[in-house]
Amino acid sequence: MVEETNLLYEGKAKKVYETNDPNLLIIYFKDDATAFNGKKHAVIDEKGALNKAITVKAFGWMNECGIPNHFVEENSGREIVVKRLKMVPVEVVVRNIAAGSIAKRLGLKQGEKLPRPVIEFYYKSDELDDPMINEDHITAFGWANEDTIKKIKDMALKVNDCLKEKFDKAGIELVDFKLEFGFDNDGNLLVGDEFTPDGSRLWDKETGEVLDKDRFRKDLGDLIEGYEKIMMKISRV
Repeated sequence: MVEETNLLYEGKAKKVYETNDPNLLIIYFKDDATAFNGKKHAVIDEKGALNKAITVKAFGWMNECGIPNHFVEENSGREIVVKRLKMVPVEVVVRNIAAGSIAKRLGLKQGEKLPRPVIEFYYKSDELDDPMINEDHITAFGWANEDTIKKIKDMALKVNDCLKEKFDKAGIELVDFKLEFGFDNDGNLLVGDEFTPDGSRLWDKETGEVLDKDRFRKDLGDLIEGYEKIMMKISRV
């Protein structure tokens, strides 16, 4: 049985623990909700359990689509067991529809469908507010080489194709989402971290209702209600 040992990392929405198996970690999903890099904060009952359940479903879909990832098994009401990875310090954002920062930066209409999926890179640094970067930054500073960047982009687009189809069947529009990647002990590149409404935008296809963390970020409605609607819809797929 996999058991927690030392706290390895605590972020805004999760804790990561080392375990009695050096190749495995445990991710614990917290009830904390944050926005604007932690400047807005609240603790919301059941958020962690819902994020864990949605993450399990998303990684299950990736497995169905043959996309390698770090998920191993569920551990408790708000914990999952994952493979230990050497993480690439880059957040990968895939966008299908204009929303949030890309709409503001490029003068696009909120909700406008993009000509094709757009991939953006951000340097993973809370202190710097995760600044946007390009492929030259990634290779120049040694965060990843060109071959790894190509593999990351290819995998990110495969994740997008897979999850778009699944969410579409659930009646949800996959607007955009964040991914992280890392290498396992054998040098294989895997999707790591999590997939939650904290790091993605998910809209009801029929009504356009925002179901993700923008409800908290922009005071659009009860956060848990949105996350519960996501879970109810995806549980049927």
